[in-house]
Amino acid sequence: MKIFKTQRKLSLYIVGLSKKSKIGFVPTMGSLHDGHLQLIRKAKNQCSIVLCSIFINPTQFNSKADFINYPKTLTKDLKKLKRLNCDLVYVPEVIDLYKKNEKAKRYCFNELENSMEGKFRKGHFNGVATVIEKFICIIKPDKIYFGQKDLQQFLIVKHLCKKLNLCIEIISIPTVRDQNGLAMSSRNNLLNGKQLKQAALLYKSLIFCKENINTNTIKNLKKSITHRFSKEIDVKLEYFEFVNVITLQPVSDFKKNGNIAICIAAYIGPVRLIDNIIL
Repeated sequence: MKIFKTQRKLSLYIVGLSKKSKIGFVPTMGSLHDGHLQLIRKAKNQCSIVLCSIFINPTQFNSKADFINYPKTLTKDLKKLKRLNCDLVYVPEVIDLYKKNEKAKRYCFNELENSMEGKFRKGHFNGVATVIEKFICIIKPDKIYFGQKDLQQFLIVKHLCKKLNLCIEIISIPTVRDQNGLAMSSRNNLLNGKQLKQAALLYKSLIFCKENINTNTIKNLKKSITHRFSKEIDVKLEYFEFVNVITLQPVSDFKKNGNIAICIAAYIGPVRLIDNIIL
């Protein structure tokens, strides 16, 4: 496993690879869990070279405190990647990717960014797209891998690559979950024992709706979930939406809309978590 800290050295190495090499890219912010490792495994099965980035991207954070407190476990992360025979790891400093005082670019995502994460984290996806575009220019990957938990981000990156006329396959794999259904997330490391149990409510809410779509309306299901969260202490529901899985536009009727995703975001104490299921 080769580790690179600068884009110059990484670029030189990539240029020297065989033209037949297929590069699979797994972008992460570190604090790797089983969900990340499943992405690496998938990439290993489909590509001749797998590259994982570990970079906490400052331009996608709305909260400075959230950026500062984001969990960092680089030594453990590198050991996990080595065990999986990840070929290349890119671990840059901010100065390697951004000029001094550089801000995120502004993009048009055809309304993909206006709901859910985009609504509650203004500018978040501009930051995501900015760093992904930088990575693409450096790495020139054939495939990029995301977990389904980041559904909106997955669709944003697909749109970005199409807009830039890039022949890159953007691949999503199913969310990896803990025994209680909680979606694997680096932010889970910030939860204490009690909060981890409370966090299971996100997935329970999604499953409850999935199991009751034939006997309830979307309106009533949303009311029921909102009520459930209101009874919890130190838990705050931010959004609970039924959306078209391609456009992310809200839907109001199961019968009139196919390909629906149920998406949720909530605070467990000070920690913000997201999840979704596709019906």
